[in-house]
Amino acid sequence: MIPLAAASETPSNLGPGGIAVIAVYLGIMIAIGVAGRFARKENSLGDFFLGGRSLGFVVLLLTLYATQYSGNTLIGFAGAAYRNGFAYLVSLPFMMAGIGFYLLYAPKLQKLSREHDFITLGDYIQRRYQHRWLTTAIAISGIVALGNFMITNLKAMGQMTAVVAGDYLSPAQGIVILAIIILIYETLGGLRSVAWTDVLQGILLLLGCTIIFTATLSNLGGLTGAAERLQEVRPTFWQPLDFGGCLTWVSTAIIVSLGFSLYPQAIQRIYAAKSPKVLRRSLQVMVFMPLVTTLLMVAIGLLGNIAHPGLDKAGSEGITMLVLNDYAATHPAAKWVVYVFIAAVVAAIMSTADSVLLAIASSATQDLFRPLLKTNDQKQLTLLGKVISTGVMIACVLLSINLPQSIWALIQIKVELLAQTAPALLCGIHFRKVNSRAVFAGLIAGIAIVLFFHIGHAYWPDAVIAKPLGIHAGLWAVLINLGIIWGGSRFASQSKNT
Repeated sequence: MIPLAAASETPSNLGPGGIAVIAVYLGIMIAIGVAGRFARKENSLGDFFLGGRSLGFVVLLLTLYATQYSGNTLIGFAGAAYRNGFAYLVSLPFMMAGIGFYLLYAPKLQKLSREHDFITLGDYIQRRYQHRWLTTAIAISGIVALGNFMITNLKAMGQMTAVVAGDYLSPAQGIVILAIIILIYETLGGLRSVAWTDVLQGILLLLGCTIIFTATLSNLGGLTGAAERLQEVRPTFWQPLDFGGCLTWVSTAIIVSLGFSLYPQAIQRIYAAKSPKVLRRSLQVMVFMPLVTTLLMVAIGLLGNIAHPGLDKAGSEGITMLVLNDYAATHPAAKWVVYVFIAAVVAAIMSTADSVLLAIASSATQDLFRPLLKTNDQKQLTLLGKVISTGVMIACVLLSINLPQSIWALIQIKVELLAQTAPALLCGIHFRKVNSRAVFAGLIAGIAIVLFFHIGHAYWPDAVIAKPLGIHAGLWAVLINLGIIWGGSRFASQSKNT
């Protein structure tokens, strides 16, 4: 990612016309928020956080899509592909496998959510295990991971501000403005407004990925010409992975797909589906969406090596805009391509940020504060959720402006933390005899291992290996987590029978 200080020096690429286009788009977002407010059926947590459980096929598909693909996809994935070459095609199977993991639990969880009026994943965990500490730990770890995710998207907002209005606004000012707009339409209509805005944002995202890939390939002389030039510029990209590289590749696919499938904002949409049939159809289509999103962005990162070789890590995070500017420079009449893609990036960032914010607010309200307040007053709890949304947004804005971490480093922490919830959810869904204390112990051990390796490697890189034996620390943590659940549940069962 371009550092905020450096990005602020980037001149505006769009000019007044492009800025006006983005301003109109943002105005539409607010209008949709107002429409969502008027469509509200009741002032309740179920209506605000789940849209009244009424999302149909098209809205559910596009809100899942827009939420799954964020500013990280359009900026971080291309940057990682620029640096790592064809090995980063791992992002394609982990995005597709994530949908496969949904199918392991989503249909049954959606049915249970309707039977018991679940609002959050914590509601299911509490009902299944009757262990308040376990529910609280899962809620807190999810909130921390989502806060991490929120910061990465706000950082991307700063970068886009430098591109859209670098002559008029600093990245920090852009972050604040876009954050306020998200708060407005989200607090007005809740998930209903967020899902409706996602329909427009999802369409823009599809258009943006397709247009920039076509434009980039055209500028490089087609697929054959691009492949030949890439062979000359980065011949190492064409070398096959060794055994260690393959092991890391598989490890990445598993841990990231596990983490992606446990997004609390995606679980909200599972609950909000109109019916099990609508949910299944949406997930079936979602399996193929990486082919028209992730694959295209990885290709853009690879092709970026041809026109802009030798970029460092910070510079490579801006490769998408560099290759797009190349196309606009050689085709002055196609300035609209830049407008569409910038709108797509802004849409991707905002669609994920608003969903993350809503998921954090719902979990904090339902899983943490409601048990403490001991109230079922829906109006009061909904108001509390809106207050929490505002507070979380303010905190994340401040952190996003000041934290120096790269997008990909933050993504790694997020998915590995979220993946530690998978054993509790999947074991609870598919096995009857699972001991709640063993599940709690497994979760805590998994989280501790993830934090130890990430923090340890950050401060003592020579002493703590980030990927022991080439396998992500988060996957080791999941395996130990599962082992503790299995061993603890078996021991508890034997003790009970003796």
